[in-house]
Amino acid sequence: MSQNQLISLFLEVTTLKYLPRTGWLLRGVPDAESIADHSFHTAFVVLALADVLNASGTLPSPLDTGKALAIAVLHDLPEARLTDLPGPTKHLIPREVKAEAEVKALAALTSALPSAVRFQALWREFEDESTPEGKLVRDADKVEMMIQCLRYELSGSRGLDDFWASMDRQDWHYPLCGDLYARLKGMRPGNG
Repeated sequence: MSQNQLISLFLEVTTLKYLPRTGWLLRGVPDAESIADHSFHTAFVVLALADVLNASGTLPSPLDTGKALAIAVLHDLPEARLTDLPGPTKHLIPREVKAEAEVKALAALTSALPSAVRFQALWREFEDESTPEGKLVRDADKVEMMIQCLRYELSGSRGLDDFWASMDRQDWHYPLCGDLYARLKGMRPGNG
């Protein structure tokens, strides 16, 4: 990969710093977080959760923290090209079409990297929830979203009940994540 290709990739991925998470925008949240904000915090949540889970001794085998972090960094990368498609698009764009577009976007973004195939496979582990690390990142992605939701509500934003209702139906891969969600929900304004 040439230095010019690297710079082009870095510039394109920088787009994630400026693209807001549309779910918050559609609900009138002022100063909605960017996709990059979300991705960074998800990676930190993954780091902390992997550490706690590995230390607990309750897993059949330890989580590969480095692998989980790589998946977390990659999990929203296709949005550099596709943006953050809001929930209502799910009714208009079939899941398979969105998934195909994400695969193509990720492949195009990573194609010149020496580990492109590995990065694409790691991203697929998140999408398919096919490995313990992919499942952890999926849970962390949801936990992070609800941390942000709570912060917005504590700052006065309203109209976010559908996020909580959606997570009430969430099948958590790791009980710790379900427990954290329940604690977050208990911290909502008006629940004390």
